[in-house]
Amino acid sequence: MADILASLRSLMASQSPPLDALLVLSEDYHQSEYVSARDKRREFVSGFTGSAGLALITKNEARLWTDGRYFLQATQQLSDQWKLMRIGEDPPLDVWMSDNLQKEAAIGIDPWCVSVDTAQRWERAFAKKNQKLVQTSTNLVDEIWKNRPPAEINPAVHHPLEFAGRSVAEKLKALREKLSSEKARGIIITALDEVAWLYNIRGSDVSYSPVVHAFAIVTLNSAFLYVDKRKVSSKVSSSLQANGIEVREYGAVSSDAAMLASNQLDQATGVNFGQNGVCQNDTCDNDLIWVDPASCCYALFSKLDANKVLLQQSPLALAKALKNPVELDGLKNAHIRDGAAVVQYLVWLDKQMQEIYGASGYFLEGEVTSKKIPETMKLTEVSVSDKLEGFRASKEHFRGLSFPTISSVGPNAAIIHYSPQAKTCAELDPNSIYLFDSGAQYLDGTTDITRTVHFGKPSAHEKACYTSVLKGHIALGNARFPNGTNGYSLDILARIPLWRYGLDYRHGTGHGIGSYLNVHEGPHQISFRPQARNVPLQVSMTVTDEPGYYEDGNFGIRLENVLVIKEADTEFNFGDKGYLSFEHITWAPYQIKLIDLSILTPEEIQWLNRYHSKCREILAPYLDKNEMEWLKKATEPHSSFVGHMVAT
Repeated sequence: MADILASLRSLMASQSPPLDALLVLSEDYHQSEYVSARDKRREFVSGFTGSAGLALITKNEARLWTDGRYFLQATQQLSDQWKLMRIGEDPPLDVWMSDNLQKEAAIGIDPWCVSVDTAQRWERAFAKKNQKLVQTSTNLVDEIWKNRPPAEINPAVHHPLEFAGRSVAEKLKALREKLSSEKARGIIITALDEVAWLYNIRGSDVSYSPVVHAFAIVTLNSAFLYVDKRKVSSKVSSSLQANGIEVREYGAVSSDAAMLASNQLDQATGVNFGQNGVCQNDTCDNDLIWVDPASCCYALFSKLDANKVLLQQSPLALAKALKNPVELDGLKNAHIRDGAAVVQYLVWLDKQMQEIYGASGYFLEGEVTSKKIPETMKLTEVSVSDKLEGFRASKEHFRGLSFPTISSVGPNAAIIHYSPQAKTCAELDPNSIYLFDSGAQYLDGTTDITRTVHFGKPSAHEKACYTSVLKGHIALGNARFPNGTNGYSLDILARIPLWRYGLDYRHGTGHGIGSYLNVHEGPHQISFRPQARNVPLQVSMTVTDEPGYYEDGNFGIRLENVLVIKEADTEFNFGDKGYLSFEHITWAPYQIKLIDLSILTPEEIQWLNRYHSKCREILAPYLDKNEMEWLKKATEPHSSFVGHMVAT
């Protein structure tokens, strides 16, 4: 690590002007949350493997900013040459740089790896002391990264209408109508999932996300896909051309953005599908270029006339989040198959913990019978998560995992986004909580589920914490709210049961989920963060419900289901707003022995009984006799529940 920092500082000094600081971001050229191996530059320089973080290297210091999900992980992974800066507790990066770097300091950045709004925010902060954000001509990290993984040539594939639900022609027509209404004549689309969704293509350029490294430009008359042409088969190319989409090389987007700015792009192409658009060039007064300031990189923005740019959230973000009926059906079916895989995993794991470790198991609260276990029989966080992947892989339409499985025992479960490694991961412990947060990519939908279990005897404190998390999970899932309500307003519902005991968690409560796309999808979210105010929750959106509690050095608890937003059938309709509610589409049991029944209300017990009854009914066709017997036992009302059992 010392050699890396020394090499970077040497390069910084050789720049013109010499750089006083260098920013190394987590994102790729598309501002992606999850990036390919060759784009993990921040991880390479810092050793920190979390998905979110920003590194600052000065002549004498190295600092890393990350959010609450990663505080504990970063503390463990950063060397003593780095200082951790906790977002929300320490000064923000732009404030720290403005206050601590000298006047007229030159701060280097790769303009392809920073968004427009981030770059502009930094420029405003730096202006106070005449500090300059310097766009480097190359990425300095790439210059010193000797064993940087090569670019992979993975094929782009057509995503069929039976799963997509809307044709490319329909999507382009709606997009062009939106452009016209905003007086825009073109849009640069940089977010990988938006390009994939718009053109009904998928790929495997980024692990866990079925996307292709590509840009798109759409005008009122033309459409372009910028991608390594070696990835595009003749079949996919024909499909794109049939919709008036011209395939160009990935690197051509830079010069084409400049041509778009000077209104020469349409004239320079032989492809003109004006009849499929909303107007012809000679009849339109549209003069703006639309870019999303949160996802468009500063390099492409710099090619445009800033006075003729519409800096506004991409219209595709909301369009993609509002699932069509085919996507909703697919997501529900995918979650049923996924739920069956999770139950099969729990059945297997329950048996293994009893046979190998002498645990009392999923249902009983007994002391562990001590056993001497041969090395070859030991279960680890990685070996059991591999088994879970195997159960998922047996299901129809499976294409891979949707993110690295968080398989965590005891203290590791307190690391919110823990990522076990085969050489260093923990062995399963029947005396400790086990948390697994996992999901899969299926052709008909993306899944994300978290369950927390104990195969021994949980403490009263662990039960109280688990039950408080469950109460918040139930409260949010049962919420009814008027149209126009955003996720910021609902976030508190999941936290109140924890606050009652002075507990909380450092992450948001819910994120959207893609339809065979990214597992984290906006533009909406349920969170305490200000961004959650930006977009109201709307019918046919998906969102997770995942409160948690994490006790450093001891254990972590999280429960997560995916919800679909639907219209609520309320007795009244105050203000004629219309009211909304949630529908659960995730199916897997909550562990009864981790619940302190005295803390639950009759209404919460009633909900739990209904949910578990539906689990039995919905998953039955996918389980064998032994698995179904286990599920019946896991979901039958405890003796304390019987009086509250209601019909489903």
